[in-house]
Formats: sequence, structure tokens, C-alpha cells
Amino acid sequence: METSEIRLAGMGGQGVILAGMILGRAKSIIDNKFATMTQDFGPEARGGAASCAVILSDDPILYPNVTNPHTLVAMSQEAFTKYIGVVKPGGMLIVEEDLVKLSDDIDPSIRVFTIPATRLAEEIGRKIVLNIVMYGFIVSVTGLVSEESARKAVEASIPKGTEKLNLAAFEKGYQYGVEQLK
Repeated sequence: METSEIRLAGMGGQGVILAGMILGRAKSIIDNKFATMTQDFGPEARGGAASCAVILSDDPILYPNVTNPHTLVAMSQEAFTKYIGVVKPGGMLIVEEDLVKLSDDIDPSIRVFTIPATRLAEEIGRKIVLNIVMYGFIVSVTGLVSEESARKAVEASIPKGTEKLNLAAFEKGYQYGVEQLK
């Protein structure tokens, strides 16, 4: 695997940082490879801008900052607007389709995937797991980590007693991605 750079961005309260941390954990701790994560968020606890940048690699990572990501995950309109211009040509855009209106000027070489992560989380019974739904979708459409490693990373990262809910959220997002790839 070559080095992959991913930017996850949205609003505080959506679990963007946790999703990035779980992705990095799957690659580094579960798969015994390499990952870095930097995070950026406003002073607001909920509703303000939040983002993280994750680098995944089979080799040691020499520089931890993402400037030109291959993959952008936009979970809010503000995140999409702010970061769409830095996605590498030929990259990937993943959006929360109920919260992000795509513009007509997206580079045609960028593959676009959409998911109603919030709505799917509500179907499971708890909107709070929308980040895990999105994480499952990311894993499915990118193939950056295996399904097994991704699932183990969820189990290792969430509060005890919430395993059933979070694994159901992961599965919902993962299967939604499998369907989109068909």
C-alpha cells in the first residue's frame, strides 16, 4: 500500500475526530503498520468546525501533516466548501448526503461517494453513532484497512456497553458502501 492521506471534516459533535482515531488505530495498532493523526477544531463543543487529517502507511511516516489529501470525508457543508479544493486529482470525496450539497465544479477525476449517515444512524436508534456509520462506509469504499481490522478498532475504541450499537452502526455503513461499489 502506498501512503494514503485522508481529511475528515465536519461539525463538533459529529464524532469526526473519533472516526479518524479509529481509522488510525486499525492501521497502526491492529495491523501493526503506521499512522499519524492531527486534529483541528473550534472552541465550541458542538456545532463548530472540526477536522482531522490521517496518514496511513506500511512504512514509517516522516511528515505528519496532510496538505493534499487523496480522500476527503465531508460531513458538513462548511467542511466541503473549505476542503474540496485541496483533494488530489483522481482522489475520492465521501460526503454526508443529507448535509452537503455538492457543487457542479468538482474535478471530474474525483470519485464521489455519498451516504445518508445521520439518517442511517437514526434508523439504528441513536444519531450519535453517525460517525461509526460513516467510518464503516469509509472502510468499505476505500479499502484502506480490512473489514476485520476496522471492526476490531471499533471494539477497542468505544465505551464498554456500547459494542452492539456501534458494531451495528459500522455494519450499516460498511454494507451501504458495498452496495455503492456494485
